[in-house]
Amino acid sequence: MRRKAPLEILLVVAIHLVLAAAACVVLTPLVWLTSAALKGPHIFQDMFSFRNPTLANFRSLFQQVPFFRYMINSMFIATAVTLLQLFFSSLAGFALAKYEFRGKRPIMVLMLATMMIPGQVLLAPMYKLIYQMGLVDTYWALILPAVVSVFGIILFRQSMLQIPDELLDAGRIDGCSEFRLYWEIVVPVSRPMIGAFTLIAFMGSWNSFLWPQIVLQDHSRFTLPIALNQMVGLYSQEYGSLMAGTLLCILPVIALFCLLQKEFLAGLTSGAVKG
Repeated sequence: MRRKAPLEILLVVAIHLVLAAAACVVLTPLVWLTSAALKGPHIFQDMFSFRNPTLANFRSLFQQVPFFRYMINSMFIATAVTLLQLFFSSLAGFALAKYEFRGKRPIMVLMLATMMIPGQVLLAPMYKLIYQMGLVDTYWALILPAVVSVFGIILFRQSMLQIPDELLDAGRIDGCSEFRLYWEIVVPVSRPMIGAFTLIAFMGSWNSFLWPQIVLQDHSRFTLPIALNQMVGLYSQEYGSLMAGTLLCILPVIALFCLLQKEFLAGLTSGAVKG
C-alpha cells in the first residue's frame, strides 16, 4: 500500500479544515434557533447559551395555536404534491428520454423557457383560474397547480437517458406493456433520482408561503408557514413561540434528508454523465 506524500496529507487536512469551517457557518443559524427556542422571554440575550433550558416557549405555542392541526395540513399537502410530482415527472421524463416523436425538441425548448418565468408573474392568472373552478380556500388549490414540475421532468429525463435501450427491448420481447416497462424496470433503476427529487419536491411544498397565503382563508386549513407568520403582528411579537414553532417545523425536513441522504447525493449526479 502506497504511503501518502506529506503534500497529500497537508492537502487532505486543509480540505477537512475548510469543510469543518463551512459546516460551522451553515449550522450556526440552527444552533441559535435551538438555543432561542429553549430560552425564556429574553431570547436575544446570550444568543448561543444553553443554560437553564425551558419548554415554556413550546407550551405557549401549543396554547396559542392548534399547531399539530397546521402540521397535519402541511404534511398532507406536501405528501400529496410530492407523490403526484414524482409520478407525472418521472412518466414525462421517461417519454422524453426513451421515445422519439414529432415536436420533441420544440417541446423541450418550450419547457426550459417556462423555467425562466418568475412564479410571481403567474399568481394573478392562476388565482383567476382557481377562482373560476371554485377551488379557492380548498386543498385542491394548493395541490393541482403543483402537480407538474418542469424541473422534475428535466431531472428525470437526464437520469433516464443512462438506462440502456437494450434493457427496455428485452422487456418488450418478454411481453411487457409500455407502462409496465416504466413501472417495473425504469422506476426501480431510477431510485437515486426519485430519492433526490422527493426531497426537493417535499421541501418546496413544505416551505411554500405566498400561494397558500393567497388562496387559503379558513384558519383550519392553514399550513405551518402561514400559521407561524401570524405570530408576528403589528403590535405584538411572540418571538419565543415563533422560534419554537420554527424548530418543530424544520424537524420533518431534517428527518427526510437523513433518510434520503444517499439517494439525494447519488441522484443529483446521476444525470451529469450523458446529455
